[in-house]
Amino acid sequence: MSVLLLRLSGPMQAWGDSSRFVMRTTRREPTKSGVVGLLAAALGRSREESIEDIASLEFGVRADQPGQLLSDFQTERSLDGKKTMPLSTRYYLADAKFLVALQGNPEHLCEIADALDSPVWPLFLGRRSCPPDSPIKIGVFDEFEDVRVALKKHPWIASSRYQRAHVGDALEVSVDARDGEPCVSQSDFPLSYSGTGRRYANRPVYRFSVDAASLSNRTVEDESQSGNRVSRSSVTSGDLFDEHDPMGFF
Repeated sequence: MSVLLLRLSGPMQAWGDSSRFVMRTTRREPTKSGVVGLLAAALGRSREESIEDIASLEFGVRADQPGQLLSDFQTERSLDGKKTMPLSTRYYLADAKFLVALQGNPEHLCEIADALDSPVWPLFLGRRSCPPDSPIKIGVFDEFEDVRVALKKHPWIASSRYQRAHVGDALEVSVDARDGEPCVSQSDFPLSYSGTGRRYANRPVYRFSVDAASLSNRTVEDESQSGNRVSRSSVTSGDLFDEHDPMGFF
């Protein structure tokens, strides 16, 4: 088994698991349903196609830069100005960065990694108004035993400025719970994104933390090699990309 690592970073993100109607909330970390949807979009899956192969991957997320909670009060009006339209409040995470890990068959993970390099559909961080500000794919790793080891060892991906100010922080980690572990339940396991009705199941989640100071001096993996497999280099953690066009696929 291998581990696929993703970087979810952008000016705004929104990861709801219970939003309804005029109040659109967000969790403080990416949901499994949101990440599975992102990967399905990269692969070009329609809403009616099965997502079981993606949803079955073991999932975990580390909050490397939690960001700030932002509320946006939105109004609407009809074209003729006569019909009363609803008011809504939408919540976002501003300036956040998350490390996501997925474990599964290496061939399947490499297929997903290829799709992230050249996605069929535009990718966004929870809502269409939230494009990423850097490449999402970090790489497929064979060196990590599982999702938890990857999230405990991979370098801190927060900005250099944030790292300098928060070197003593503990980074919150959420992973799929295993039998017998203390857990909380989240309604973010996707069963279907069908247009006739999206369906989700509860997912047991286990939480722990990682000392940020133990990650800040690690090396990261060189992403310039051929293919999706990653080899080690001496690049340091922090700001890795000088320029990224999130709309470059148009």
